[in-house]
Amino acid sequence: MSRPDTIYKTGFTLVELAIVLVIIGIILGAVLKGQDLITSAKVKRAYNQQREIFVAFYSYYDKYGRFPGDDNNVSTRWTASVNGDNDGLIDGGFVYNCIGGEIGGEESCNAWRHLRLAGIIIGAERINPQHPYGGAISVAYGTVNNVSANWMAFQNIPRDIALILDTQYDDGVYNTGSIQGSENFEVAGIPVILYFRL
Repeated sequence: MSRPDTIYKTGFTLVELAIVLVIIGIILGAVLKGQDLITSAKVKRAYNQQREIFVAFYSYYDKYGRFPGDDNNVSTRWTASVNGDNDGLIDGGFVYNCIGGEIGGEESCNAWRHLRLAGIIIGAERINPQHPYGGAISVAYGTVNNVSANWMAFQNIPRDIALILDTQYDDGVYNTGSIQGSENFEVAGIPVILYFRL
């Protein structure tokens, strides 16, 4: 039996492997850049939504001289509406599951209905708006990190996103400034409530 002098082996050359690795790198780069773009867009949307709600509350205040929910003249403007107490505080606490209709004393929930009745925002009754990360938004008077004021609260914000928002638009410290968190953003854990001063 004779043996061939030359044995041919099949495989990839270094040039072919290099081309494949470059293509994989380009695809991974595009995917990672796409993720960064999505994150950036959602962060900007959350911040813009906060600005829109801020403008809505102060547009109502400019028009009627009172905050929605706290307005003590709504029953004269719209039938079946519950008046607030006009003390400048949106009482009722941070409620993230407001339901239809109106309930006396829950100025924080009635505020959404008053804004809708005034034609300033759209939506159903007292239902809380949702932010891009899937949580509800509430507005109420409360004490956040020893600061008592009317606050807008975004429920269930991932900690890394809360840190980005606070760093880009405030001071980057979770318990100071006009943007504050329910907990330290830099410590791993469950999502936080992110507060914006109204």
